[in-house]
Amino acid sequence: MKIAVIGTGYVGLVSGACFAEFGHEVTCMDYDESKIIRLSEGQIPIYEPGLEAIIKKNSQAGRLIFSTEYDPAIPEAEVVFISVGTPASRRGDGYADLSYVYEAARQMAPHLRDYTVVVNKSTVPVGTAAQVKRIISETNPSATFDVASNPEFLREGAAINDFMRPDRVVLGLDSKRAEEVLQSVYRPLYLLETPFVITTIETAELIKYAANAFLATKISFINEVANLCEEIGGNVQDVARGMGLDGRIGKKFLHAGPGYGGSCFPKDTQALLRIAQENGVAFRIVEAVIEVNAAQRARMTRKIRQAIGGHESGKTVAVLGLAFKPETDDVRDAPAITIISKLVEHGASVRAHDPQAMDEAAKLLAGVKFCSTPYEACQGADAVVLMTEWNEYRALDLLRIKSALKSPVFVDLRNVYRPAAMQQLGFSYHSVGRSPVNGRKYQA
Repeated sequence: MKIAVIGTGYVGLVSGACFAEFGHEVTCMDYDESKIIRLSEGQIPIYEPGLEAIIKKNSQAGRLIFSTEYDPAIPEAEVVFISVGTPASRRGDGYADLSYVYEAARQMAPHLRDYTVVVNKSTVPVGTAAQVKRIISETNPSATFDVASNPEFLREGAAINDFMRPDRVVLGLDSKRAEEVLQSVYRPLYLLETPFVITTIETAELIKYAANAFLATKISFINEVANLCEEIGGNVQDVARGMGLDGRIGKKFLHAGPGYGGSCFPKDTQALLRIAQENGVAFRIVEAVIEVNAAQRARMTRKIRQAIGGHESGKTVAVLGLAFKPETDDVRDAPAITIISKLVEHGASVRAHDPQAMDEAAKLLAGVKFCSTPYEACQGADAVVLMTEWNEYRALDLLRIKSALKSPVFVDLRNVYRPAAMQQLGFSYHSVGRSPVNGRKYQA
């Protein structure tokens, strides 16, 4: 099939490349000409394991091309996926900014020729598909098309596997013809017996928000448990394991830390809360999740402050990890950015390292020294803060870290190391939800 993907951001680029891997002919479009040129030359603008190889393979096979032009890709396409960004909010009010989605609909409409299924792949509030349909109909009254919702569930750092072997595919439709077309698009997944949720457009639009809000709830919940553990001498990792072994709960997203971040959870929880309020529903759980997440970042800043003597002024802090999670260069709403900004504001000097995210972080952090290795970042620092649990930080040469530091203060906001072992090495060790001596430790 011939597919057009509007938007070459994270979702659009991964989706387009994977559709091409399925064997479809895919054109990925973007208004950014320099970005399209770089993609055509094989330069990938984001870090995502496995993506570069798939793009190279399918570009060479002629199944994947990049363009700034809607013609001929849109007229020839059987399916057009709108995969543009929906920024965190407009005017700071928490509502998703849908201007890019609506502009994509407006720009593509004149180019629609034969019957086409227009699919919202971007994360959008309930009712967006109806507005897209209205815009296309008003712009091109003669167009023959259906609008569908097909939310993405891609985890940064594992997006290729998530697309090729998903837990489920959600299709929101109001047309049997559109359903048949999209089943053809996803036929390889039917052969793998992937579960498909075929539902109404409005329900599909809500599923993504509900799923992300629930995962964010698990994170905020375990962080509150961690805070309680610190007061009573408990071990949050043991609590999380005891909870996670219950099949009704599951172990994923029960990892205490500085709070959630990234491109999805912060904006999606805010948008879901606004949708509920707009429809007269008090979504108090999501409201509390958002408040807990903000408070957790402030609590982590205080933890660092206390570890270095009660104030940041004049102190040097080494920070390991800037991305909101491992295996990505995404620093959007990353806890590290918030915490580092507060440390700098209060007079600290920050030396930072991240395997992939330093270039992106540099756009947001002024006055921070970016270092080529974690050991360079620790040189002469008053403390080191492990902010993101990259694999290379799980097996640090701790004696080398200790010798590089001015004082052996280690603040582990991801609970990567064991308190007893760190104390034996002579560190003043601070973690999340685990007191230094609290009985048997969960062996991570």
